[in-house]
Amino acid sequence: MASTYSQIATQTLGSSATTVTFSSIPQTYTNLVLIIDGTSSVQMDLNFRFNSDTGSNYSRTYLLGTGSSTASGRDSNGTSLPIGSLNTSQSNCIINFNQYSNTTTYKTVLERANQAQSVVNTIVGLWRSTSAISSITITAGGGNILTGSVFSLYGIKGA
Repeated sequence: MASTYSQIATQTLGSSATTVTFSSIPQTYTNLVLIIDGTSSVQMDLNFRFNSDTGSNYSRTYLLGTGSSTASGRDSNGTSLPIGSLNTSQSNCIINFNQYSNTTTYKTVLERANQAQSVVNTIVGLWRSTSAISSITITAGGGNILTGSVFSLYGIKGA
């Protein structure tokens, strides 16, 4: 069966912000994809929370390269999931939320990102909850997400 992308919502910031929220996410898709195209006032991670969960239920493994150096690491038991990042030049992130509506498994998140003349990275995240994801809150990890940044959420059927 071929996958079908359906746009759920797009938010284009009309002014600088520290938080972007997608709420009332329909449970009619297999997976979600969030595409972020934006800039920020400083180099920063974007911190994700699902369903307003502030417990120590998030972990990630990351790899990054700058062209002259590399890094990798793992964070466990976080109160948010630092995936995606922005800087003062154009940044692009594609974030996949696998089996987001499944209520029998933990939720995995895959992210690919690049920032012009700076870094490329990939992150595997885990939210240790069997709850379906019905809302996503994205918070700036310092500074502001700048005017004109675009956050587009898509549902995928048949993935």
